[in-house]
Amino acid sequence: MSNIYKSLRGLLLIENEAFLKSSAVKFLIFVIGWTMALAMPSAAQLTIAAAADLSSALEDIVASYEKSGGGLVRLSFGSSGNLFNQIQNGAPFDVFFSADLDYPNRLIDAGLAQKSSLYRYAVGQLVLWVKASSPLDVEHRGMGILLDPSVKKISLANPEHAPYGRAAVVALRHFGLYEKVAGRFVLGENVSQAAHFVESGNAQVGFVALSHALAPGMKEEGRYWLIPFDSYPALQQAVVILSHSSEKKAAAAFLDYLKKPESRDLLRHYGFSVPEKTLEAKP
Repeated sequence: MSNIYKSLRGLLLIENEAFLKSSAVKFLIFVIGWTMALAMPSAAQLTIAAAADLSSALEDIVASYEKSGGGLVRLSFGSSGNLFNQIQNGAPFDVFFSADLDYPNRLIDAGLAQKSSLYRYAVGQLVLWVKASSPLDVEHRGMGILLDPSVKKISLANPEHAPYGRAAVVALRHFGLYEKVAGRFVLGENVSQAAHFVESGNAQVGFVALSHALAPGMKEEGRYWLIPFDSYPALQQAVVILSHSSEKKAAAAFLDYLKKPESRDLLRHYGFSVPEKTLEAKP
């Protein structure tokens, strides 16, 4: 408190030490200190909108980032398409992690994202997932289990706004199964909800992200079959800094951290392929 006493003495031109230590002056010191604290800028908080397939991986990366001395980060997960619409409508996000390249490029074209910040951070993988207790032999029968009489409902993310849902539809067409099973679809708002439908028993099988199948709490709860890469377009996933962000410096610092080996290793841990080369925005 000695520094505060000295500062107050200087400000009020008070020489009497006993007066400075009186209850009234101590209260005045408290009020001044509280006012100064309120006037100081609070630590910046980065707000990130991210595709649902990143829920576990990005939470781990953010925890590591904050522990290393980075700023505070708040995460909001959803389908890439829904988040894209929210950004178009002015949602106050700083950074957008999409499960594809299309949505980030559309934001760049609309002047809503910085072209120079576009970074392809991962390639996602699609799997067919069942509960561990399921009698369906997904590991060996693959897509064939969809025709099993016990499969009444098949979950997938809504293809209208979820890249993983669109990939599932393409894969089904590739195997000649779409028309045979489309009547049994249960559509989730995002790929996380598609996984939840299977986990809760509302569907017997689901198309989910490999990152969900490998996530804590899910890994022990289910079994999966990795859908061949040549049966659907590559799920190349990109991130951009949004033009209206007031935290562009913090956003750039977080993307730099994302490119570090430890962050890339976390993405691999959750089943993502990590591109060796960066990606430039389309001309």
